[in-house]
Amino acid sequence: MVATFSAATDIIRTERGLTIAGLRVSLYDLMDLLKADYPPKLIRDIFSLTDAQINAALSYIESHPIEVEAEYQEVLQTREEIRQYWEDRNHDRFIQIAAMPHKPEHAALWGKLEAQKARRAAQNQ
Repeated sequence: MVATFSAATDIIRTERGLTIAGLRVSLYDLMDLLKADYPPKLIRDIFSLTDAQINAALSYIESHPIEVEAEYQEVLQTREEIRQYWEDRNHDRFIQIAAMPHKPEHAALWGKLEAQKARRAAQNQ
């Protein structure tokens, strides 16, 4: 799906980075799915884009690969730093929650979950 973007305003720079004009969808959101080999039509449907919007985004990415890839790598690094921050901040709370006893009314569900985990572990060996 190769197309040319009709105007410079199809893709704009906001505080969130390169974004499809009129939407809160950044090119970096699209890049995640493009890197995962999602087809453009599926990406269009996931974000409820028009054909013109997805074409403009893909064309911009194709026309500015170095710029978009460099910014995408920065976004990935920032995401990882934020994830790590919250994981570190909540580490003790996660341990506390895991140590809490299960409610008796949820015993059957926890039994099913443990059985599924055991089956998956056996399949992976």
